[in-house]
Amino acid sequence: MSTAEAARAAAERDRELAALRAEVAAWREQYGRLTLRDDSDFTSISGRQVEPVYTPLDTASLTAGGVLPGQYPYTRAIHPTGYRGKLWTMRQFAGFGTAEDTNARYKFLLAHGQTGLSVAFDFPTLMGYDSDHPRSEGEVGKCGVAISSLADMETLFAGIPLDKVSTSMTINGPAAMVFCFYVAAAERQGVPIGQLRGTIQNDILKEYMAQHAWIFPAEPALKIIVDLFEWAAEHTPKWNTISISGYHIREAGSTAVQELAFTLANGFTYVEHGLARGLSVDAFAPRLSFFWDVHNDFFEEIAKMRAARRIWARHLRERYGARDARSWIMRFHCQTAGVSLTAQQPHNNIVRVAYQALAAVLGGTQSLHTNAFDETLALPTEDSVRIALRTQQILAYETGVPNVADPLGGSYYVEALTDQLEREAEALFAEIDAQGGVVRAIESGWFQRQIARAAARFQQDVEQGRRIAVGVNDFLEDTESPVEILKIGDDAERVQRDRLLRVRAQRDQAVVDQRLEELRRAAAEDRNVIPAMLDCARAYCTLFEIRHVLETVYGNYREPVFF
Repeated sequence: MSTAEAARAAAERDRELAALRAEVAAWREQYGRLTLRDDSDFTSISGRQVEPVYTPLDTASLTAGGVLPGQYPYTRAIHPTGYRGKLWTMRQFAGFGTAEDTNARYKFLLAHGQTGLSVAFDFPTLMGYDSDHPRSEGEVGKCGVAISSLADMETLFAGIPLDKVSTSMTINGPAAMVFCFYVAAAERQGVPIGQLRGTIQNDILKEYMAQHAWIFPAEPALKIIVDLFEWAAEHTPKWNTISISGYHIREAGSTAVQELAFTLANGFTYVEHGLARGLSVDAFAPRLSFFWDVHNDFFEEIAKMRAARRIWARHLRERYGARDARSWIMRFHCQTAGVSLTAQQPHNNIVRVAYQALAAVLGGTQSLHTNAFDETLALPTEDSVRIALRTQQILAYETGVPNVADPLGGSYYVEALTDQLEREAEALFAEIDAQGGVVRAIESGWFQRQIARAAARFQQDVEQGRRIAVGVNDFLEDTESPVEILKIGDDAERVQRDRLLRVRAQRDQAVVDQRLEELRRAAAEDRNVIPAMLDCARAYCTLFEIRHVLETVYGNYREPVFF
């Protein structure tokens, strides 16, 4: 194009924009004279003001690079084929009672079309306690499956070939320990560990911010995470060594942009610790994955995921010098919002979950868990789990939604909201830097206060009727029929205690003592602890035995009191 032609084209664009501005101004004048509904304040669930209409005047990114799926910065999708090449993995989160109980549930889910497994652990396991530890009493198997040693992990996956399924494990404080149990179980199955596929959540920073299932102080906890990055890059190259989670930040009450920014800031912190170890960013960044909450505000959630991909790609390439395109690509799992489920009129939750699942797919998720409608009351029954899984299957096979990559790309509203969330996230990154970075902001309570304030604002809006929660503060019923719920008894605790007695009686105690001492020395000498930890797992050392040895070196975390 010649200079004159370019000038004429620019002048024509200017005329078109001027005409559009005049048209929008006239429309706004007409809009301002009309009566609006008085039952809504037209803000997003995060409190963001939503304009009545969006036009090309609101979109900065439509003319930017990477406008096609699979192109940097991956705003529209990470793969050129979208879901035409491969559907998202349908990965229902499940775990309760003993390993035998949960093994049966996994086989039920796989038989009904689930395509990946996701392990929910009970609270003692999440905290690194054995099932017979005094602090475990009354909690064994109640909110997830109890795993205290390699023996439990072997039972959990009995009859499920670990080279044929991908497995996600949602655990953080003792994540490396449980991962070693999994690797050792695969070895016992005869599976080459280089073939293992799946994800260990292993995201300790968000625990300090939101969920509170920690063991060690921040720096030694980060050290173990980088140990796993380093070990897995060589030995389990198909395994995702971390799932950097916004889910729990959002469930604690954050806004969408706080979830976006705080989670990405955590991701950058993990990258920086890997680089400080001397690792090449391209050696470990391709195995970093993410986990997003999908809340009720449909368009805000879609835009959040689009913005997340774009921010991650840009920072990894421009800030951290990644050269492998796999390092730029954000792969993520989504779960529908547990905090949005209501105990009142619980069948309404089926509808909430369906819309949230649709948002996750339109946002480009790689795997998805859909909550069961009764999860606000108890662990889900088989019937409610089946409905949750069928929700995904109807979305995948009946709606036509997966046929087009990023079908909302080009929507003035979605593009403008994506841009806005990106800007707001970058502003929050600057605030975090001003606090001294992620770890310092955790230690000072800055993140915790931000999340608490957002949660309080939302709760006040519901309680004062400014935001409608169907069946909770409006559209009420005089009476509601109870729903059947799953009840977990105390048998799991008895079974687990008996199993631990057998494990301790049958293992070679001299080998156990030797392996635990080798682990203690590795930690004390600041070596990579994963090889020694894996040897402990192979010798049937228990979860708490491993935790306790590391605590003697690293200490344990005590949260400061914040006001």
